[in-house]
Amino acid sequence: MIVWINGAFSAGKTSAARELIDLIPNSTLYDPEVIGGALRYLLPQKRLDEVTDYQDLPMWRRLVVDAAATLLAEVGGVLVVPMTLLRQEYRDEIFGGLAARRIPVRHVLLAPAETILRTRIAERGEPEIRQWSYDHIEPYRAGLGWLTADAHVVDTSYLTPRQAAEAVAEAVRTGAAPVCEIVQTPEPTAETVAAGVLLFDEQDRVLLVDPTYKPGWEFPGGVVEPGEAPARAGMREVAEEIGIQLDAVPRLLVVDWESPRPPGYGGLRLIFDGGRLGGEAAARVLLPGSELRDWRFASEEEAAGMLPPVRYERLRWALRARERGVVLNLEAGVPVG
Repeated sequence: MIVWINGAFSAGKTSAARELIDLIPNSTLYDPEVIGGALRYLLPQKRLDEVTDYQDLPMWRRLVVDAAATLLAEVGGVLVVPMTLLRQEYRDEIFGGLAARRIPVRHVLLAPAETILRTRIAERGEPEIRQWSYDHIEPYRAGLGWLTADAHVVDTSYLTPRQAAEAVAEAVRTGAAPVCEIVQTPEPTAETVAAGVLLFDEQDRVLLVDPTYKPGWEFPGGVVEPGEAPARAGMREVAEEIGIQLDAVPRLLVVDWESPRPPGYGGLRLIFDGGRLGGEAAARVLLPGSELRDWRFASEEEAAGMLPPVRYERLRWALRARERGVVLNLEAGVPVG
């Protein structure tokens, strides 16, 4: 399990985390700041110059998850992670990656009053750190909506680090800080078969969904379970993800072979035509909050800016196959044969 202690810079996360490992049996402090520091030595300076915060590096977010999983496999128990996450999409990606490894996360927000937070920042000795902390007060304030809805909040305005740690330990013990609801299919250990279903409105715009556990939009679908027919898997995923029961087995549009690219294993990706959703059917779309954040119909042009490149190529050729009434065979998004 992971206890993730979030909060603004100078909220007292690290101090509370150091106290917390004395209160939670078999716990270990894991600070992702170490990974950010290592990237300064691992990445070319040109790449580092492209970002102002190492959290903006996809490599950092992947390594945070990988290191946590490896550390837990080595030492077991509980990881206490003091790390500021102010962008919801980064939280979704990291917590979703942990969920994919079946690692539960309890999310806690240390939230002193802003006046007290500013006082603490002013008392820091390093001018650069002070300015960095001041600069992030506004992003923190802007993110309080989702942070307070997602995390268990502890007001540390008048708490010592020990008292803050005791409050967190009590919230974990009693379940007041519950396990985050983000769910994710376990990461594959071999090539997989996945089925996606395209659903359209009257303007032939395609329905896309926004997963909570990874960046980028996609179409409804998922991994085909052992012994399951791919088209039936697509129908099941549509029902589970957006609450729509398809009346007929959807028609196959595209077979795409996705080459393995570490850490992924690749496999076959099948795209089916689920037909049109009328206004009444679209009104019945229901999103499980633990998996999907939003949905919308998008034109092909709009989808180009919403989908990852490989997934967009898959969509683009699926739309061509739908227009022509054929099935297309792709390799990594490119027609062959």
